[in-house]
Order: sequence, then C-alpha cells, then structure tokens
Amino acid sequence: MLAALLLVALNMRGPITALAPVVDLVSGDLALTPAAAGLLTGVPVLCFAAVTPLAAVALSRAGTTRMLAAALLAILAGTLLRSFGGTAGAFAGTVVLGAAITVCNVGVPLVIGRDFPTRVPRVMGLYSAVMNGGAALTTLGTAPLAALVGWRWALAAWGLLVVVALAVWTRVHLRASAPAAREPRVPVADEAVPDASVPVTAASAPVPSVLRRPVTWLLVVAFAGQSAGYMGLTAWLPSVLRDEAGLTRAGAGVGAALFQVLGVVGSLVVPPLLARERVAPRAVVVTIAACWLSLPLGLLLAPAGWAAWSTLAGLAQAANFVVVFTVVATVAGSPAAARRMSATVQTVGYSVAAVTPSALGAVHDATGGWAAPLLVVAGLLTMMAVAHTTAVGALRRG
Repeated sequence: MLAALLLVALNMRGPITALAPVVDLVSGDLALTPAAAGLLTGVPVLCFAAVTPLAAVALSRAGTTRMLAAALLAILAGTLLRSFGGTAGAFAGTVVLGAAITVCNVGVPLVIGRDFPTRVPRVMGLYSAVMNGGAALTTLGTAPLAALVGWRWALAAWGLLVVVALAVWTRVHLRASAPAAREPRVPVADEAVPDASVPVTAASAPVPSVLRRPVTWLLVVAFAGQSAGYMGLTAWLPSVLRDEAGLTRAGAGVGAALFQVLGVVGSLVVPPLLARERVAPRAVVVTIAACWLSLPLGLLLAPAGWAAWSTLAGLAQAANFVVVFTVVATVAGSPAAARRMSATVQTVGYSVAAVTPSALGAVHDATGGWAAPLLVVAGLLTMMAVAHTTAVGALRRG
C-alpha cells in the first residue's frame, strides 16, 4: 500500500516540471508567444487554486481510493493530449493535468492520515521526497529524451510512470478490498464509508467547522507564505543568480537545481525529528524558517555564497511542506475534517502562489533590480514563520 501511494506521488509534479526544459521547442512548434508559453507553464498552479474545493467535494462523494485512480487516468490523458493535440490540445491537456494533480494534492494526505495513522510524519516525508524526486527526474531527463525522439514523445514518455502507478494502485486496493484480505487495524475502504475510515464514535459525531479553528487559519498563512516563496523563487532564481551573483546561464541552472533536488533530502530529515519526544516541534519549525530565509537574505547581503543559500533553502522548502501537512493530518480529528482543512489551506495557499511570480516580475520591472523582489520574498517567509511556529504547537496536543 505504501509503494502504491509513493508511485502516485511520483507523478504529482513530474508532468508539470517536464515542460520547462523543452518549453522553447514547444513554443517554436506551436507558434506560441512568450506570454502564451508562460501561461502554459502557469496553468497547473492556477488549477491548484481553483479546483481544490471541487476536488474536496469529489473525494467526499466518490471516495479517496476511486478518485485517486480516476486522477491517474486523467494525468495520463492530459499528458498525451498535451503532446499530440496541437495548440488547443496543449492548453486543454495542461488544464486536465492540473485538475487531476489537484485531486492528488488533496487526496494523498488524506490517505496517509487514514491508512498510516501512527506513522504520519514519516510517510508524509516519504511522500514529499518522492514528489520532489519525480520533479527532478523529469527536469533532468526530458531534454535528453527530446534530443533523441522530439519533445512530443519526450513529454509523452513520462506517461509510462502513470501507467505503472495506476496498475499498482488498482491491484493493491482491489486485493485489500477482498473480504479475505481485510485487516481491521488498517482501513482500506473509501473514506466515503464512515465506519471504514474512522472509529464508530468519531464517525457518528458531527464534524466541527474547520473554518472556526484558529489552527486552520494559521496553517493557511503558513502555507500561503511557503507556496508563494517557492513559486516565486522557482520562477526567478536563475535570473537572480545571473544578475546578482554574476553566474553564467549554466551556473544559474546549477543553483536552481540545488534548490529543487535537495528537497528530497529535506523531506526525509524532518519526520524523524518530529517523532522524537525530546525535540520541540517549534524548534524544528524555527530552524526550517531560518534556512528558508537564508536564500533571499543571503542573495541580498552576500550573493557570492549562493551555493550555501540554495542548499539551505532547498532543504527547508520541502521540510516545511512536510510539517504543514503533518499538522493537518494530526490535528484535524477525522478524515472529513482533514479533507476540509487541507482544501482550505491549499486553496488559499495556491491562490497566493499563482500570482506571486507575476507580482515579483512587476516589482523587478518597477525598481530595476532584484533587491525589492527578494525583500518581498523575505517578508512572505517571515509571515510564514510566525504563523507556522504558532500553529505547530498543536502537533503534540493533537
């Protein structure tokens, strides 16, 4: 079951990041303007913001297991449509990809809380690590594939990972749902069936509104700062490294790659710390925030140390993601509450993240440099740190 879940995670960022290495080839073939090409790369994040509430409703009504299987089918369909559907198909396929991955964004943390209730931090860390690994894999592999077989087949080739994930996910859950294979201690039915997801007493109790809980809004602010900082730096870090640190295009690419690839390590380091009774969660969050802030502040004050700042922030951005959704899964109180809390956090967070790259670009154009945009990112991450430090106090109590 864990392997099936991690295979789903492998396909949750890779199809999006696969486009960036060949976006110039795609633009040339499809006669896209730079603005249209930018929209093509930004559509998935817009979907994360717009589709999250609908995804939460669909998961509630159809059940998590079935909806994640349907989402994998949609990711495969979107991948093929984007590759072979012409200009209209490229945009339509990207929308399908974004919507399907949004379902996974909401659904996978719910499955972790449902099926691994005593190992939430560790499994959440593995999930985040594999998700970052999938992004790194397609980022590094798409351009060489495109040189061999063209950009269309290079993008479509990653659909093979989706096929494997769908086959394993379906097989595992079909086997688990068979009467002889059911184990009472590990719920395997969809969360749409209350007594299969939570104890009878919890299922029969009314679900309190997550919107009235202060921890929900603290997590909203924390994830908004996290997502906005991540998307803003993902979009502009290569340009900042070229202009402020004097790197070549290749060197700037290395710096940006450090920021992304080290997310795999960050995802795996934090869960064991959260599991230790002697380690205060607030101390973990403060350390993560300090590492995150080192990138914008370091590039402002000591740009020559870009390698250290990219390394520290790369570790922190994935670690912080793990902590946010560990808190959601731990303190929500029930699958239904976790679904609503996760949907609220992601809807607001990704809405802010969707506009951040454009906003930072506008600030850069208005000021003629990167100092003001980096200060904006530092402000967002400071806001994140304050809210997250307060919210994580609920982790031990939950």
